[in-house]
Amino acid sequence: MSQFDEKIAEYQAAATELGISMDADLLSAVAKGLGPSIYNNDSALVSSSDTEEIERVKNNFLIGKLGLTAEDDLDGAIAEVVETFGSSNRNKHRALFYALLVQKFDKAAVYA
Repeated sequence: MSQFDEKIAEYQAAATELGISMDADLLSAVAKGLGPSIYNNDSALVSSSDTEEIERVKNNFLIGKLGLTAEDDLDGAIAEVVETFGSSNRNKHRALFYALLVQKFDKAAVYA
């Protein structure tokens, strides 16, 4: 099994543990889009308590990648995904976090 496949299996296990239904192809596409950052322990996770990190998610991913605007309630969507993981959960995998945001905004076509 490749390192990438191991990461996907880890994300799918985390989704199952959280009771999240996740399309495997979407999760794989999001993980591929993140590139080598998924292999770095620091960049592979989202720190929901770090306001700068949340701003990066909002500006670089939601606005930059998905083409959303401030009118799309970006903060509310991020808060909803954080709640899905549980705010005290330190293992908010970036690929899974982003995939949930893609589902939330029905933007899977960006990864098609």
